[in-house]
Amino acid sequence: MLKTDILEDFLIENELGYYCVYGDFYIDPKYPVSKAVISHAHGDHAVPGHHTIFATSNTIAFMQHRFTKQPLNSYFPKEYKQDFKIGEVQISFIPAGHILGSAQILMEYKGVRYLYTGDYKLQEDSTCEALEYVKADVLITETTFADPAVIHPNPIEEIKKLNSTKLNIMLGCYALGKAQRITNLINTYCPQKIVYTHHNIAPIHRIYDEKGFVKLSYEIYNRKALKDGQDKIYLVPPMTFHNYFRAKNVVRVFASGWKRLQNYNDMTLFISDHIDWNDLNHFITEVQPTEIWTVHGEGIHLKHHYEGKIKVRNILK
Repeated sequence: MLKTDILEDFLIENELGYYCVYGDFYIDPKYPVSKAVISHAHGDHAVPGHHTIFATSNTIAFMQHRFTKQPLNSYFPKEYKQDFKIGEVQISFIPAGHILGSAQILMEYKGVRYLYTGDYKLQEDSTCEALEYVKADVLITETTFADPAVIHPNPIEEIKKLNSTKLNIMLGCYALGKAQRITNLINTYCPQKIVYTHHNIAPIHRIYDEKGFVKLSYEIYNRKALKDGQDKIYLVPPMTFHNYFRAKNVVRVFASGWKRLQNYNDMTLFISDHIDWNDLNHFITEVQPTEIWTVHGEGIHLKHHYEGKIKVRNILK
């Protein structure tokens, strides 16, 4: 593959999102568009109002739960590795390992393979499809934690920290993906603890129970839940966690890879659903790209690391 075969403007960022002019579609657009290809159902990647939506069936299930006014006939579910075309661009979804239904988006045009990762992780997570590797000429990767200083710890050892106290725990986590992964980790490695979910998290748990890979053990939170007994964990979304300070005799914990979200808590819990520096470089080795285009973060460390080896740049705007 010659570098000159790569179209530098194959995917560009504009005010609506990431646009492919050669297929006339957007990837993870921030505002309503005619044709949207969605990598996964988190709110910074999936919004309502598109005329046509291509995504995995599990991603569509979460979108239908959130976007009740979105017409059902606007969804076009695709299985993993199922080829389909938009314009002259051939597309397929590859498991990304981020959350249930998450996908890398492999695009092929005039013999060149462009791989948009979306959000992804290599760490084991039995609640969602495991990441799969494919070769690509251009890797378009998220760079949330693309920093040599960021190495995620073992999630099993992190979750076992919760065994160090019998006090009840208020655990902040994102409602989609993180809460289900945390529930399964607690069920597996802290089996004596009872998991209670906030009412905004419970419906997502039910979708995971219906469409996922493991059965989650949990109860719905009620006002008396944390007042009686010990060894209980209450999973709450970030807004609730950050606004609730009145609880007494409760250990405050937030599950995240961000250090700033560990500040002022009673215990750290570094569990991330994004790749760290080591996993990113392993992933690059597997994909074997000629060029790397970076999105969703800072790519300067990658640029320096691969200087003289692989061309690295931010996606064209």
